[in-house]
Amino acid sequence: MSTANPQPLWQPDPERIAKARITRFQAWAAEHHGAPAEGGYPALHRWSVDQLDTFWKAVTEWFDVRFSTPYARVLDDRAMPGARWFPGATLNYAEHALRAAADRAGEPALLCVDETHEPRPVTWSELRRQVGSLAAGLRALGVRPGDRVSGYLPNIPQAVVALLATAAVGAVWTSCAPDFGARSVLDRFQQVEPVVLFTVDGYRYGGKEHDRREIVAELRRELPTLRAVVHIPLLGTDTPEGALEWSALTAGDTEPVYEQVPFDHPLWVLYSSGTTGLPKAIVQSQGGILVEHLKQLGLHCDLGPEDRFFWYTSTGWMMWNFLVSGLLTGTTIVLYDGSPGHPDTGAQWRIAERTGATLYGTSAAYVMACRKAGVHPARDYDLSRVECVATTGSPLPPDGFRWLHDEVRDDLWIASVSGGTDVCSCFAGAVPTLPVYTGELQAPGLGTDLRSWDPSGRPLVDEVGELVVTQPMPSMPIHFWNDPDGSRYHHSYFDTYPGVWRHGDWITVTSRGSVIIHGRSDSTLNRQGVRMGSADIYEVVERLPEIRESLVIGVEQPDGGYWMPLFVHLAPGAVLDETLLNRVKQTIREQLSPRHVPDEIIEVPGIPHTLTGKRIEVPVKRLLQGTPLEKAVNPGSIDNLALLAFYEELARKRG
Repeated sequence: MSTANPQPLWQPDPERIAKARITRFQAWAAEHHGAPAEGGYPALHRWSVDQLDTFWKAVTEWFDVRFSTPYARVLDDRAMPGARWFPGATLNYAEHALRAAADRAGEPALLCVDETHEPRPVTWSELRRQVGSLAAGLRALGVRPGDRVSGYLPNIPQAVVALLATAAVGAVWTSCAPDFGARSVLDRFQQVEPVVLFTVDGYRYGGKEHDRREIVAELRRELPTLRAVVHIPLLGTDTPEGALEWSALTAGDTEPVYEQVPFDHPLWVLYSSGTTGLPKAIVQSQGGILVEHLKQLGLHCDLGPEDRFFWYTSTGWMMWNFLVSGLLTGTTIVLYDGSPGHPDTGAQWRIAERTGATLYGTSAAYVMACRKAGVHPARDYDLSRVECVATTGSPLPPDGFRWLHDEVRDDLWIASVSGGTDVCSCFAGAVPTLPVYTGELQAPGLGTDLRSWDPSGRPLVDEVGELVVTQPMPSMPIHFWNDPDGSRYHHSYFDTYPGVWRHGDWITVTSRGSVIIHGRSDSTLNRQGVRMGSADIYEVVERLPEIRESLVIGVEQPDGGYWMPLFVHLAPGAVLDETLLNRVKQTIREQLSPRHVPDEIIEVPGIPHTLTGKRIEVPVKRLLQGTPLEKAVNPGSIDNLALLAFYEELARKRG
């Protein structure tokens, strides 16, 4: 592909570069730790991966990480998987998240917004008080370090309080959004056996109320390890029998007590999409997340106490955890609970205006929807405080960059970022001191040894290859839950290139040092940033007697769209009529998530498999993206090659 020298879409001016925190960090690290004083970001990045230990030591000093017992070394055993960070050190994530309360008691820590778009502040002192009270309540319930605490909650202040109180006691947080059906939630929570469940009675979305009390009752029945259920009456219903009231647990005025835990003590469990079987339960550490997020938010996103940080997300997506970590930099975070497009497509821009957001994060899909709907953000909203618009969930197409530049501001820092639930951070994205090129991520992150490799492990420049990370990052999973020998963890990232993290994205690293993401090199389904595995969909669809077998594919389109067809092989005598179409859609909507209802349901003569009986998703996806058959699939590995002709013909018809 051509990466001739285009003109940047945006270039930070010298004043902006001078005042960026990353510039000050580089000067300080040059003085104290031998970082290069000259050469800007590329030199700093090279140093950060060449001198990995020194770089991470510098991060902990720059951000004044409080180790209650000191560490012996920065990095013990550099192997992947298995690297051990800051052995010997103890600390607490929640203590760092609430540090700003000492100086900024009466200022807002949270700005909470629902579909009325009216921001309600929660001050630092109030947040700290509630966390202290709830942490004491959890301890009184017998919650101990290492116990799991779960939330079936929307993006509301109670979710933040519950996460921080859980971390304060050294327990392990895990959450799902309330638009997940019972099966999706149980597939996740049953693996980790929570002792406490925080739950709402329902949620509001798109101007409607959605009652979730029956699903909550099912969760209570199917999670036998629960010792307590805490009811948050978002829709105003009474506390169910045997549940505790949120207000009673958070009424006290108790100083938070922070359990000092080892650096690699588990902080939370996030879930992969579950492409093959159950979702992976990904465990990340208190210390690893703390230092990775301080770096990412404080240096890359350039956030500090004067900022307001808004990202449209739900508690079922890693971006929610990332948003909460904005508190680490003393930043006010904006929690929006509602539909991204209610009452109209411009809703998120209105929220950015009403909250004075300085960094506004959204999905590439939302940007493209605004473009399609003819939204004019700068004309209709006061976005003068927005310095950066960041996007993730899928690559932002070139048209999206141009639209933001034209319709928000020509002096706008556009940060397309890409990372993963697996590290709860970005591999590449925002750098406040670098130019932005249309369709490209600015650079790999500090301390992230990101490369593009060919199948034999040779590095590529200006060519498409596999995204790999060749040295450990602190927020890489410490393990997967219920993976005692580590085999599932190893298989997920380290099978292709031994000792090197292969993420599953196609990327180009350009000769300018920027990064282009071309979508997944595997078959994860990604709708509006929420990833779901095909296995989840097969499980519910194939319970219908008319469906013999199915195949679902998510195809990134050249225009930035995302096409998700569901192919169905019907049982003898079944007909794909309007009734069956509606039943399939309704089943997915109710049992999984409304976001994963397919764009089209297409009858096929059969589903192709590997010789070991696995459905072949990636080759079919490649066919639908226009890859010729001989390049899309190894013919010797398919049980019935003739079936692929149907998908090849469909790709041709779609052009």
